[in-house]
Amino acid sequence: MRPSKRAPDAMRTVSLERNVTRYAEGSCLVKFGNTHVLCTASLEDKPPQWLRGQGKGWVTAEYAMLPRATHTRTRRETAKPSGRTQEIQRLIGRSLRAVTNLQALGERQITVDCDVIQADGGTRTASITGAWVALHDCLKWMRDRSMIKDMPLKDHVAAVSCGIYQGFPVLDLDYDEDSVAHTDGNFVITGTGGLVEVQATAEGAVFSEEELIKLLGLARKGVSELVLLQKQALGA
Repeated sequence: MRPSKRAPDAMRTVSLERNVTRYAEGSCLVKFGNTHVLCTASLEDKPPQWLRGQGKGWVTAEYAMLPRATHTRTRRETAKPSGRTQEIQRLIGRSLRAVTNLQALGERQITVDCDVIQADGGTRTASITGAWVALHDCLKWMRDRSMIKDMPLKDHVAAVSCGIYQGFPVLDLDYDEDSVAHTDGNFVITGTGGLVEVQATAEGAVFSEEELIKLLGLARKGVSELVLLQKQALGA
């Protein structure tokens, strides 16, 4: 029995609330159960220095956890992001770029900030799922102002965690499961089923190819539900 009493293939309650901040070109408050992340997309009318003059844009991300997002206060990363933070924000950026036509952006950059308000496992997967909605609304804001002709998004993208908990594959781990899982994985998948990134790690006991395939099957189920929620949030 899972601590949350969920079935092995059941997600936590997920919500996606758009337009939650006044000034950002796109924003989304995403909730995976008790994990809450505020995603805001900001447009800058120039690309990174290293990309200037090439006629295309860039999508990047930054990730941070508020000091009391967890059970005890963590110090703000004001000087240099930790290795974990850098790894997560690079993952978010890669996931968004995988479904974005950067050429269609023109020489502009969009930065999606993912700030964890409350953490209960799966902060990176929630961030990716909400960041896509914030990015979509930023691009829509640009199209409505004739800055771009067509929507540069090629597909949806969402992410979910899976793991081996007490010997059984389970979907969407919360902290109680994630902290003791024998195997912990994060799966980033597009709306059409393409794999963007798979991160799976054994914690104390190795996992088999058969178990990995089972986890991937659970992830595909979870992402299909998340993409449906993204579509519903957009009114599509």
